Amino acid sequence: MPLAAASVDTGDTGDTAWLLAATAVVLLMTPGLALFYDGMVRTKSVLNMLMMSFVSIALVTVVWLACGYSLAFGDDAFGGLIGGLDLAGMSGLGPDSVQGTVPTLLFATFQLTFAIITAALISGAVADRAKFGAWIVFVPVWALGADGLAAAVFLDTLAAGCTGLVG
Repeated sequence: MPLAAASVDTGDTGDTAWLLAATAVVLLMTPGLALFYDGMVRTKSVLNMLMMSFVSIALVTVVWLACGYSLAFGDDAFGGLIGGLDLAGMSGLGPDSVQGTVPTLLFATFQLTFAIITAALISGAVADRAKFGAWIVFVPVWALGADGLAAAVFLDTLAAGCTGLVG
């Protein structure tokens, strides 16, 4: 299909392939960050730092799927400050949903990887000072606030400005 004839509603295979590769690379940054932080902490804290980075993947994913995506990219609420809960639980999104020229579920996963790495980055600020139990409580609370406020600004700007894939 010629480039000029590509329809925005059906998606673009090139954009989809690129975003899929970018999503995988960004997700691989979290284990890399865990190993990086492990090299900077005392021996007694290596396992704690490793677990903090890896548990961030699970905790942020649950928050993102439950309401984070909706708060960041849902219809405007509160005067456009935050998204509504219309997409909570990823409701209304299916395999045929398209965001710009890529599938919406892929777009949501791409944004999720940045939410994960952001939470894992915070673990470096509390290296050798935080207990794992406190981290498990902190991450979902922080991710919920960050998904709604920071992600609405930062991730939307990042996706539109850097990848040029979304409309």
